Amino acid sequence: MDNGHTSDVAGTTIDATLVTNGVIINDVDPERTVLRVANTATGAKNVIVRTGSGSQSWMAGQGDLTVAVGANTGKEFVGPFTSARFQQRGTKLYVDFESGFLGTITVFKLPKAY
Repeated sequence: MDNGHTSDVAGTTIDATLVTNGVIINDVDPERTVLRVANTATGAKNVIVRTGSGSQSWMAGQGDLTVAVGANTGKEFVGPFTSARFQQRGTKLYVDFESGFLGTITVFKLPKAY
């Protein structure tokens, strides 16, 4: 899209199932990916972006990225990410949530500048 716009979207609900299983974002381009994470729990909660595995993730030794999201409608934008640290095999990104996390997650793919 050239010089366009995008309407805001509601995002995916973070419920007990997502907290237990986490999120796998497929076909990701980490350098062009940003997450919007909103927390509606009564306390601050963490969102964790897991380091990659395999030879493509040569910076994985830096560890996971943990970002605190404030309580009661707190929002954080997380990313873009470094492929060499976060990309999983098969161009995936793994995201986990602290126990008790409630809210939404939205994945944005940034456009390339031409």
